[in-house]
Amino acid sequence: DGGDPHTISARYTLRMLSLASFSLGLNLGATPTRAGDVRMAVDVRAPFKTTESDRLMDEAREIMPGGVSSPVRAFKSVGGDPVVFDRVKGAYAWDVDGNKYVDYVGTWGPAIVGHADDRVLDAVKATMDKGTSFGAPCALENELAKMVIDAVPSVEMVRFTNSGTEACMGVLRLMRAYTKREKVIKFDGCYHGHADSFLVAAGSGVATLGLPDSPGVTQGASASTLVATYNDIESVKALFEANKGEVAGVILEGVVGNSGFIVPDQAFLTELRQVCDDNGAVLVFDEVMTGFRISYGGAQQHWGITPDLSTFGKVIGGGLPVGAYA
Repeated sequence: DGGDPHTISARYTLRMLSLASFSLGLNLGATPTRAGDVRMAVDVRAPFKTTESDRLMDEAREIMPGGVSSPVRAFKSVGGDPVVFDRVKGAYAWDVDGNKYVDYVGTWGPAIVGHADDRVLDAVKATMDKGTSFGAPCALENELAKMVIDAVPSVEMVRFTNSGTEACMGVLRLMRAYTKREKVIKFDGCYHGHADSFLVAAGSGVATLGLPDSPGVTQGASASTLVATYNDIESVKALFEANKGEVAGVILEGVVGNSGFIVPDQAFLTELRQVCDDNGAVLVFDEVMTGFRISYGGAQQHWGITPDLSTFGKVIGGGLPVGAYA
């Protein structure tokens, strides 16, 4: 181009930055109108606003407790106001004010292939054309059950439910029916849905409301739940010792995700399996959050531990309302 070499260098650098920002979608600024344009790109992004989200949340609080359908969405423990979303696609989400987000949540895990994947939508639409509910067996139940059995090492049979909470409620009853015992050991901070027996030291799902446990849970329901300390096998042994012949089983998250992020010690899991065997108790892995994510076979495959029973949530339906215990 000629001219001062410093000017040429600046022009080349700005040109490369502009091309890089355009190619990589970094949105550093407006794309120059021509390749040789050396003007500094001006950021023309619309300002972030939440006017419509705020309006909808004000309305929601008048018609739903906390304005939400799940306590953790109310933001009470973290401050601020919830954002109301309008649509999702791939790795992105758009709220009702038009703001675009990179979504690292993925509907809390189940959107493994991204939101609204065209292949998934086509399959769902084809199934919907046959009807939304039969109230009777259908062939796809067999297919999904076989996929769960093939994926998870310990699973031999599957009972489907409508949610992860229902799955944990079902497995609780099964533990007690099988062992003919009533007491169950869970761990401080682990969340297993909102069944009465599990709303004791239940982590963020309860803490969001600022409650130590949950009002409305009877003493009878909570009395049968024993709470141990995660990664502390001695606390588990002490509960078994103090409740000889009364403990139906132990339920835990393969990785704790509801009271911070706590990774289990391998030795703790290995010894927990042995303690349950020694006491004739059932070991349950709650894989609602870890199933098919930490590994395809869940936390149990990752850690090499075989539980007696497992629970799963909507990940087995790609985010649609379904759960299972197996």
